Amino acid sequence: MLYSDHTVSQIRLAYIGGGSRGWAWKFMSDLALEPSLGGEVVLYDIDREAAEANRVIGNKIAALPSSVGRWHYFVAATREEALTGADFVVISILPGTFDEMEADVHLPERLGIWQSVGDTAGPGGYIRALRTLPMLVPIAEDVRRFCPDAWVINYTNPMSLCVKTLYHVFPQIKAFGCCHEVFNTQMVLAQAAAEALQIPVPDRRKIHVNVLGINHFTWFDTASYEGLDLFPVYRDLVQRHYESGYAMPGSDWTKTPFDCMHRVKFDLFRRFGLIAAAGDRHLAEFMPGDEYLADPETVKRWKFGLTPVSWRKADLAERRRRSAAMVSGENAPDLEPSGEEGILLMKALCGMTRTVSNVNLPNRGQIANLPLGSIVETNAVFSKDHVRPVLAGSLPENIRQLTLPHIQNHERILKAALTCDPEEVVQAFLHDPNVCAKTTDETAVRRLVKDMIDATRAYLPGFPSFE
Repeated sequence: MLYSDHTVSQIRLAYIGGGSRGWAWKFMSDLALEPSLGGEVVLYDIDREAAEANRVIGNKIAALPSSVGRWHYFVAATREEALTGADFVVISILPGTFDEMEADVHLPERLGIWQSVGDTAGPGGYIRALRTLPMLVPIAEDVRRFCPDAWVINYTNPMSLCVKTLYHVFPQIKAFGCCHEVFNTQMVLAQAAAEALQIPVPDRRKIHVNVLGINHFTWFDTASYEGLDLFPVYRDLVQRHYESGYAMPGSDWTKTPFDCMHRVKFDLFRRFGLIAAAGDRHLAEFMPGDEYLADPETVKRWKFGLTPVSWRKADLAERRRRSAAMVSGENAPDLEPSGEEGILLMKALCGMTRTVSNVNLPNRGQIANLPLGSIVETNAVFSKDHVRPVLAGSLPENIRQLTLPHIQNHERILKAALTCDPEEVVQAFLHDPNVCAKTTDETAVRRLVKDMIDATRAYLPGFPSFE
């Protein structure tokens, strides 16, 4: 990297999963909109054709008149080529295809186990992890070999297990996981503050919160805007909108699978007194399966959605069409900020600013009553070449008890992925709150595990067959 006149140039950024359709374009736009950073982005993907398409798209974005970032995009033939000399590494991969994810999400339905996302917790999250973690192992090993001082930013789910694997393989790795779910809840609070104070909606970054929990099961125990305690404001919002739900401007949960009416959040606030800080689809999967995910009708009453994989397949087809159109020149790429903070964090790590953001890191005591070494999500201070997690305090005991089964299952699934032990997967299923609230039939659970592993066996060659 080269520092001069409030800019940092000649950054080398390795993008693992650089053929991403959708997320990569947002990241490229954010890079293009930041005038103080520049360098080269080296794309690596097992789908070389997709990476080549993104090379073309990335360079077109960089050449737009409104682009102020100075970046050039290249494709690496090997991961070693991509990582050698990297200052930053971004990991954004899709483990397997949506055919495998279809089994992850929908096979458990035969036991009445419904999943609203299926990529983090529950049966779908565990099987997805079995595919993902063996892919993370060589990435971490190659970071250690070719760019041990690089900052590694993970965006891949299941977030907690991905970050846990990176540190398991390379304990000195400088890695953290980024997730935007907290941002969305800050925006809800910003909207509520604007309504209560009769002011324009403030930037969500002015909503100061203390974050604690694990990824997609995060909580705020404090929230303020310019010194105003927002808990009374939120309490009033919950009271007024508990039954009807609360729609953010432009959202429609009946049409867009990722939207919700925040009724799960509101219910959790009533029950536990903290503000749940993830989307309702994610929060529901961490709770016992006879509550918010009892059946599709229950989901509708709580006004969020199950996300069928058929929707994801249709969306991927549309993104492939968009990719081809941008490469051919039929459509011009967009240049819109994503709302993510990855570029801001890079600036801070380069020493150009200092900022606070929520990230996923090993617990070194930042959450006092969760196991050390588990991956937790809290705020952290970013400054030149440092990420220092904020001491977030302790979770209330009732929330801690809801969180521990998932942390324990992270241990089981990591062991299963590294040792190809199906019994660890069975035990994770049997201890999962969604599963054990729906069935006590261990034979049926074992059969489900077997069938789900068989459905993704192309990505699990080391797993033995079992009954």
